[in-house]
Formats: sequence, structure tokens, C-alpha cells
Amino acid sequence: MKVLIVLSCVLVAVLADDKYTDKYDKINLQEILENKRLLESYMDCVLGKGKCTPEGKELKDHLQEALETGCEKCTEAQEKGAETSIDYLIKNELEIWKELTAHFDPDGKWRKKYEDRAKAKGIVIPE
Repeated sequence: MKVLIVLSCVLVAVLADDKYTDKYDKINLQEILENKRLLESYMDCVLGKGKCTPEGKELKDHLQEALETGCEKCTEAQEKGAETSIDYLIKNELEIWKELTAHFDPDGKWRKKYEDRAKAKGIVIPE
């Protein structure tokens, strides 16, 4: 019985480590998206063109994997934030979206999935 309890605790610890840190889950995403200076600062960070804040570095470290896996390791807040960010960029900052996808998805493997999801929400993507 003690072995089962210990194994259960180890399994819970391993599964908890399978998610990205929730340290920045309460960040005001809308403030960043709607502030061109902040948004460009974060984009420069993730694209390797500028300095990173701690939360920017966290994003940069996991963005590629999150895009490729459909945010498998994301917390619920991170999944919602990713969807909000992608939709916002496609709708309002298409050039930034194109730059990000060119950098992180040069073959277009995942871009179409995210753009199709945005279109299904009524977001028009200019050709």
C-alpha cells in the first residue's frame, strides 16, 4: 500500500512537470496586444531580434513546441491566451503574424490550422 501511495505521488509530480509553468498565467495579455510598443518588444524577443523580459524568455523558450503540439503542455489559461493572441494577430497585426509564422513555421504545417480556426470565428484574412 505504501508503495502505491509513493508511486501515485511520483506520477502526480511527473504529470505536473509536463505542463509549462503557470507563473505568468495572470499577465494582462490584452494590454500587451493592444500596446504596439509592448507587442513589438515581445515579438523582437521571440524572434531573437531584441532583449527579453523574463516572461518573454519563457514564451520564446516554449513557443515553437506549443505551436507544433497544439499547446499540449499549456495550462488552460495559456491555451486561451494563445488562441486570443493568434486571433488578435491575424485580425489586427497580420504582418506580425506573417513574420512569426515565417520564423516558427516556414513550411506552413501549423499556420493553416490556426488560420482556419480564426476563419471559422469570422476573422477575415486578407490574401
